[in-house]
Amino acid sequence: METVHSAILENREKLQLSGVTAIDSFDDRTVILYTGCGQLTVIGRNLQMQQLSVESGAVTVEGEVQALRYSDRDRTEPAGFFGRLLR
Repeated sequence: METVHSAILENREKLQLSGVTAIDSFDDRTVILYTGCGQLTVIGRNLQMQQLSVESGAVTVEGEVQALRYSDRDRTEPAGFFGRLLR
């Protein structure tokens, strides 16, 4: 069964995500994570991960959200060390 993914953005300040399968990296400007719909990059300022539930795949990001960018629809988890070297 495919993981259901949703994204709810409230006032560009609170992003609630479901269907998150892995988190690649995060800092105060960029969050890179993987969903059932592929890789998702959240770009903004003062980003903070407020909630992370590995069991349910729920993640909440707060801060000034400037952009959501989906890519690599077929990738639902990080490529690992060697995969990063070859991209």
